[in-house]
Amino acid sequence: MKQSILILCTGNSCRSQMAEGFLRSFDPELEVFSAGTSPASSVHPLAVQVMREEWIDISGNRPKLVDEFLQRPFDYVVTVCDGAKESCPAFTGTVKNRVHIGFDDPAGATGSREEQLDVFRRVRDEINTRFRQFYNETEKGE
Repeated sequence: MKQSILILCTGNSCRSQMAEGFLRSFDPELEVFSAGTSPASSVHPLAVQVMREEWIDISGNRPKLVDEFLQRPFDYVVTVCDGAKESCPAFTGTVKNRVHIGFDDPAGATGSREEQLDVFRRVRDEINTRFRQFYNETEKGE
């Protein structure tokens, strides 16, 4: 049976959306969802752009409130807030394993569009690396 994973952050517009996209690309049979405690109105356009550079389309995703998932059990809930600048949301539903993999929030990037893209690309690449490790470790642990 494939694992069910919820990726949780605050706005559900950047980091959790990118992590969801990567996990789905690693294994289409995984049940992967992302949500936030205070969801943004849309997925950040720069997150969509930098994921498209990796051939992953998250343009059809929408930020979701974590409450949508409280009745569903998960094998893993992964928080991706950076901890220093944000309080990590808690998931009060049924979950077997809680994991924290923190990343800077690229939505806070300032400067020119290119400078902002550099931040989004750095965080995207970190998410790719860390979630590939997470996937490899959890799939071998089954």
